[in-house]
Amino acid sequence: MMRLQDKVAVITGAGSGFGEAMAKRFIDEGAKVVVADINDDGGERVVSEIGDNARYVHADVRKGADVANMIQTAVETFGRLDILVNNAGYRHRIGAVDSVSEEEYDRCFDVNVKAIYHGVQSVLPVFRSQGGGVILNMASTGGTRPQPSITWYNASKGAAVILTKSLARELAPEGIRVCAINPSAALTGMLFMHEGEDFPERSEYLLSTIPLGRLNEPEDVAAAALYLVSDEASFITGVCLDVDGGQSA
Repeated sequence: MMRLQDKVAVITGAGSGFGEAMAKRFIDEGAKVVVADINDDGGERVVSEIGDNARYVHADVRKGADVANMIQTAVETFGRLDILVNNAGYRHRIGAVDSVSEEEYDRCFDVNVKAIYHGVQSVLPVFRSQGGGVILNMASTGGTRPQPSITWYNASKGAAVILTKSLARELAPEGIRVCAINPSAALTGMLFMHEGEDFPERSEYLLSTIPLGRLNEPEDVAAAALYLVSDEASFITGVCLDVDGGQSA
């Protein structure tokens, strides 16, 4: 029996990285998936690779109307919605706290925090009408064990952690579970988000912080996500699961 048979999921930022890996893993486990992304080329590529049980929707998660549209698309296309994964993320340029522009700060909090607000506002009526559902937020080890030089990013992910726990407590009586994943750094677009950084040196530093001796892989996060959104985790809510090779131990 596939673990997500007949479930419907919306995954933001699913045109690459963690989101792409989750979309493909969920499809393999029997789900139908709405791939949402701001990058049309990436989103359409992922859908073309996973077939008829996926749909692509362009969505800027900073905009409430875009988020509402992706939720509506899932319900209209597949008849229901069981899982919302708030995965889309943004990291500002590495540097001192006073080197980050207000524009970067705003984008960081809009994508990493306000998007969760938009997602909750749009998905709650659907979950309530169905008697339950699962929200999975992508936080970060930066939100619980902050690394230097990305302070405002760390703060946004700390907000995602607290939001997850608070939402879990508030929504549990309605059968709505809310969990999060705290991944360590991975070789995805997030790590390479800005030009001009010394990527080999930074990767070597990040690797030195992980006891298991390797960087995160998108498939590691997808496997954890699969468990948290499946019925096997039906008694788990409010958990922020570290997927970090022991970095936070």
